[in-house]
Amino acid sequence: MGQSGTPERSGVLVKYNGLELMFLGQFRHSFDDKGRLTIPARLRILPEEGAYVIQGLDRNLMVLPPDSFKIIYDRLNGLSITDPGARLLRRIILGNAMLVKLDGAGRILISANLREYAKLAGEVVFVGQGDYFEIWSPDLWNEQDILVNDAETNAQRFATLDLRTR
Repeated sequence: MGQSGTPERSGVLVKYNGLELMFLGQFRHSFDDKGRLTIPARLRILPEEGAYVIQGLDRNLMVLPPDSFKIIYDRLNGLSITDPGARLLRRIILGNAMLVKLDGAGRILISANLREYAKLAGEVVFVGQGDYFEIWSPDLWNEQDILVNDAETNAQRFATLDLRTR
């Protein structure tokens, strides 16, 4: 705990009792009449300097704390601009990226082009991914959720991954 009794901030995420808190879980919220989106309380562990919203690769949005965004940014800068695939990836990620900050009510404003790309209108689904979280339209998330919950296929798909806890 910090001296004031609030969770201690360490780099990207919040430290509480020595453990880093992560972006976990699924939540649903809606845009308000002014196009602002309330971030679920459990995902509001963003640094004061805000977060970066970028196009995801699955017709979703990704919300990354600055430290996570910088890692991706540095890797993109390490790619050759003579590579057409690298230029395309830079356009996808950097060409529409935006810095957002939570207002006093825990809301952010997402640009129209990003909302349009991810087909966001009305209700959205937030999906925690550890170091970042995603924002999905409910229809597109339902399609993704079918894949997530296909136990038989996933057992085969992930059989070679080493996911031991010890």
